[in-house]
Amino acid sequence: MSLNESQTKATGAARGKGDAVPRDAAAIILVRETEGERVPQIYWARRSATLAFLGGFHAFPGGQRDAEDAETPVENSTDAEEASMIACAARELFEELGVLVARGADALTKGQLASVLDDLTSERMTFPQLLVHYGLHLDARDFTFAGRWVTPPFSPRRFDTWFFLARGPRKQEPRIRTGEFEDGEWTRATEAVGRWERSDALVAPPVLHALRVLSEGLTDNTVERFLRVPQARREPVRRIEFMPGFICFPLRTPTKPPATHTNAYIVGHGELVLLDPGSPYEDEQAALAACVDELASEGRTVREIILTHHHPDHVAGALALRRHLGGNVGVAAHRLTAESLRGQVQIDRFIEDGDLLELAGDPALTLRAMHTPGHTRGHLSFYEARTGALITGDNIVGLGSVLIDPPEGNVRDYLASLERYRALLPRVKVLFGGHGPAVAAARTKIEEYIAHRLERERNILRAVRAGATTAEEIVARVYTDVNPKAHALAARAVLAHLEKLEADHLVARTADGNFVAIDANVAGGLTGS
Repeated sequence: MSLNESQTKATGAARGKGDAVPRDAAAIILVRETEGERVPQIYWARRSATLAFLGGFHAFPGGQRDAEDAETPVENSTDAEEASMIACAARELFEELGVLVARGADALTKGQLASVLDDLTSERMTFPQLLVHYGLHLDARDFTFAGRWVTPPFSPRRFDTWFFLARGPRKQEPRIRTGEFEDGEWTRATEAVGRWERSDALVAPPVLHALRVLSEGLTDNTVERFLRVPQARREPVRRIEFMPGFICFPLRTPTKPPATHTNAYIVGHGELVLLDPGSPYEDEQAALAACVDELASEGRTVREIILTHHHPDHVAGALALRRHLGGNVGVAAHRLTAESLRGQVQIDRFIEDGDLLELAGDPALTLRAMHTPGHTRGHLSFYEARTGALITGDNIVGLGSVLIDPPEGNVRDYLASLERYRALLPRVKVLFGGHGPAVAAARTKIEEYIAHRLERERNILRAVRAGATTAEEIVARVYTDVNPKAHALAARAVLAHLEKLEADHLVARTADGNFVAIDANVAGGLTGS
């Protein structure tokens, strides 16, 4: 079944100021049917933990459109854009899994098919050239349109992705061919949904939607079911449930670049807590209130508003949400956050390290509060042991870097907080940060953050020993990978490291406020290295 005109007339999603422009991409939902089984099997793969975008998530093969995709002929397609996206999907499937959905491919032996793939990956031929060379052609009837999803604006990389359903060729078995994926498998769609429901697999919203549709079987109205949600017609996703009971609701805020949004989190299946309603903008506050109302219509109730820390992009919408909820819902935070917010936001309850927030529901969730200073003195994180979810606030984020800015920021405290996160491994399955997408590769990200901070510290100490005496001089030597526009913020981060090095007796502050190195033999080496 090919894409018809009514399916292509989707309206474009509006972009906010500063949001990344979505790039054209395509993905293939590869299916196979088993005799006597109503629900098809799907092939999905886990993305490499090292990938910056959705590393560790399960996904379908696919990727960004190349210029040559527009040159690939696609029979029985009357729309040029549709044809190029089918070509993109077919090429990406072949490159990543070695599966070629093309007329004439069934006549090729395994050796011939391997030669075709080698010609493509070695760049001896482009995809359209090798199709012609081997007497193959693409046919739009082999690709069923399954929706078009736009990545939410909170992501550092955004795509306008066309999804296609295709049956796996009988003689071709998928194999992971690139470093983008770690492993892949055939599994029944219902089993894949079950893994997500048990928090054993993380998927992005379009993948979860596809799995749920296919769990109902392949029927005459399959395309209609794929398109029954507005997000499959390019409407931006606002309510993002990466894991059952953990809804991420990105809000546009005046936060620091490259982020443009701050993540509010709504946690629970019955009783809910809502973390960090941070937007000062009325339209964003209204969107969050509408989501809360929708959850209330499903039988869920917000019990409390919680603030991870006091920065404006995490607290600015707290009072508006409280008013929307009738003033009966309190606001909770660490006592140090309450001190910083005195006269701005009324804090009704203090949360301390080790406190348990038990949320009734089916299933119940229990959040354990962790006082994790470093970014701010009163910073809180929350860990849910059954699901392995760790809400990290601004200590670890899915977009951008974390600023440690004295006197609120403290590098020693920050490293200690990161070590507390590491101590939870391997039980942590996902990190929910204050900005950007969820991070499924928890170990990789936590260890990356620790290693990055320690490397910065070593380089800063090296710069001081080489004669740099001010934060600005150190930035010029150490932060060569940072845009000059961010050097003022980098200088604040350097100052935080210098304060730690001073406390470690590795540098000393002179009478004029500059810094000099202390003899390494006296100091005994760099703490933590």
